[in-house]
Amino acid sequence: MIPKVFKEVIDLGDGREISIETGKLAKQAHGSVVVQMGKAMLLCTVVSNYKQSDVDFLPLTVDYREKFAAAGRYPGGFFKREARPSDGEVLTMRLVDRVLRPLFPKDYHAETQVMIQLMSNDEDVMPDALAGLAASAAIQLSDFPFECAISEARVARIDGEFVINPSRSQLKDSDIDMMIGASADSVMMVEGEMDEISEEEMADAIKFAHEAIKIQISAQLRLAEAFGKKKFVNTKLLRVMRIYRNAFMKWLMTNVMRSLKKELLKQNVEMHLQRLKKKLKLLSLKKKWKNLAT
Repeated sequence: MIPKVFKEVIDLGDGREISIETGKLAKQAHGSVVVQMGKAMLLCTVVSNYKQSDVDFLPLTVDYREKFAAAGRYPGGFFKREARPSDGEVLTMRLVDRVLRPLFPKDYHAETQVMIQLMSNDEDVMPDALAGLAASAAIQLSDFPFECAISEARVARIDGEFVINPSRSQLKDSDIDMMIGASADSVMMVEGEMDEISEEEMADAIKFAHEAIKIQISAQLRLAEAFGKKKFVNTKLLRVMRIYRNAFMKWLMTNVMRSLKKELLKQNVEMHLQRLKKKLKLLSLKKKWKNLAT
């Protein structure tokens, strides 16, 4: 059976393109996409446990890995396995988590995993700028309760011109390096560095990145509409069921403890009565011996 593939293309305006594709890989996940820019390819899969965890927070895990296989290599030396995540990978995980986490409902406490893997590396493409786009696009194809689509983009300024998702060589000549995370309505996260620019220049850079993010969000929504977005999980029903379950367990434990106390009290009374009977018997026997002795 030939899988049905859905694809959307984002034009960056300077001859470069970003494609979002689904339907070919990781079809058993709740949502999966392959984001490609140049030769760089990211696979993002998202899954969630529909059973609510007994915690008061969202157990969300965001994992981002750039493995040696993406560059056609494997680890050398004594250890032939991948090591722990590098500092760059951990920072990318945090950048994605920082934008995604506030958009889940406050009462959604199901274990959720967002796994992002670099499948193919391109020296001219910085894949960390595509991780937020991949994560949001995969969630849009799932049935998770999620407020709205988001995306992230890196903005740089080269010779006075702003550039979205610059290459490594371009970034060396830039005086601005910022990662912007935003929805279609508002900017949610700004992180980066710059060489003593004014507030107006920084605001212009954020606005420029936000306009590019809006285009990426539109592509995500078109892809979700073509794919057929699933219905959200009813978190309100889950919350009501959890409240009723907790109330029932509290009532049950209260009644069980009450009945146990009664049973223990009954046993204690019976035990004291037996002891009293034994004492009375002993007293009566002592009296009999005294009478016989006299």
